[in-house]
Amino acid sequence: MTPTNPNELLQTTRDARGVVTLTLNDSARFNALGSDMLAALQQALDGVARDETARAVVLAANGRAFCAGHNLKDMAAHPDLAWYQALFAQCSKVMLAIHRLPVPVIARVHGMATAAGCQLVAQCDLAVAADAATFATSGIHYGLFCATPSVPLVRNVPAKRAMEMLLTGDFIDAQTALAQGLVNRVVPADLLDAEVEKLVQSIVEKPRVAVAMGKALVHQQRELGIDAAYQLAGQAMAVNMMDAAAQEGARAFAEKRQPDWKR
Repeated sequence: MTPTNPNELLQTTRDARGVVTLTLNDSARFNALGSDMLAALQQALDGVARDETARAVVLAANGRAFCAGHNLKDMAAHPDLAWYQALFAQCSKVMLAIHRLPVPVIARVHGMATAAGCQLVAQCDLAVAADAATFATSGIHYGLFCATPSVPLVRNVPAKRAMEMLLTGDFIDAQTALAQGLVNRVVPADLLDAEVEKLVQSIVEKPRVAVAMGKALVHQQRELGIDAAYQLAGQAMAVNMMDAAAQEGARAFAEKRQPDWKR
């Protein structure tokens, strides 16, 4: 992996497979999503989007918390509508960058993920949590409804469960997050990296073009009615089937062998 500066707000490594790990590194502020952190994330995600050899992103964090969301002290110090609009627009741009990235983004959640930190987990394509991790959309405790975190939350968690989180601000534990669909897997903390690696390895074994097309299709069709969704999905599969990787996969199936993909 490429080494990174330990003092950087966001640490970046990349392995030989094209797996990029982005590690939030502001433990003193519980990895809060201030303007500087959001700018660092945006720059890193834009870089991955341009890198045609990238295969997956792991989003991790240092310190006791995964991410505590926006820093309320900073927000209280700037009682200005334009400042708030700019901050939330910047955060939404980062979330949309994750959404539109052509490779899967996996959240590696080892600790607390609150408010926009919970939003970050929900926005990732996949999430693996340590059994001690906790989650909350806690802004309501301070008079601030977590409106932007609600966007990915209601697309991951059943409506009444999402509303309970948003209206109460109460924490849920990792097993509850698993049951409600916020995370994919829960493991003891000492197995967290190994479990993330299982997902990563399974993804990088597949053709990049199929993974990218599949991610885009899933996000597009879920916003459509069923007729339009089937039309879009059918066209996507037809185009996917014309790709060399899918043709090789079909031949390998017919010949009862493993596909030989040129990754």
